[in-house]
Amino acid sequence: MSRLKDKVAIVTGAASGIGRATALLFGREGARVVATDIASSGETVMQEIRAAGGLATFIVHDVTDESTWLKVMTRTLDTYGRLDVLVNNAGIAISRTVVEMTLAEWREQLAVNLDSVFLGTKHAVRAMRQGGRGGSIVNVSSVSGMVGSPSTSAYSASKGGVRMLSKAVAVECAPDGIRVNTVFPGGVRTPIWENADWWDGFVRQVGSEEEAWKKLEAAAPLGRMGQPDEIAEAILYLASDASRYVTGSELVIDGGYTAR
Repeated sequence: MSRLKDKVAIVTGAASGIGRATALLFGREGARVVATDIASSGETVMQEIRAAGGLATFIVHDVTDESTWLKVMTRTLDTYGRLDVLVNNAGIAISRTVVEMTLAEWREQLAVNLDSVFLGTKHAVRAMRQGGRGGSIVNVSSVSGMVGSPSTSAYSASKGGVRMLSKAVAVECAPDGIRVNTVFPGGVRTPIWENADWWDGFVRQVGSEEEAWKKLEAAAPLGRMGQPDEIAEAILYLASDASRYVTGSELVIDGGYTAR
């Protein structure tokens, strides 16, 4: 399998969930993967890619810090000589009503989910322009960036910002052959749910973890949550030359959640 043969790809938030699935899939498809995460456990992704015969590097990365982005880009270019793909996947979810949300929490949510996409896109575009071969930037938003729901004001604002940032940059960078697209996952079974500050209370409210997952699964017409690999396949399509005429687009992968 070689849909990304010899392409160099940066994947942020690669230690778990969608980022991990994407980095591993890219490795299987022949990419030279630079996996980054604020958690050092992301190094296991690099080890798995290498064990399967692929090329990979891991970098501990605070995506809200521009100086760290510069280091990631420099190391990528020094190691592999080019950049073809950036997947802006890193993100967090802070659940508060708008009245309960503090300004610090609001700013943290936007910094991790939106500022990081701006920074990654900015420096990836520079690197891709220097290479002169174009490239693909895939930004991970959320269905919460398309429809509203209670206690998600900051999260929705950040993900809606990713949506429109992607479209603006897609038009701006089209003459350079740099494509910018966005994926919108619905409910995907990743650690972000169990790590949320409301999860334990939700489990107590419904009676058990099994019932909690059932409640979440019922939100989609397909009657289940998505799997990280299913989102990774969509990201792979947008990263690959199969989507060479696709830019400024929105790919919704939500089991029908937004169709109602």
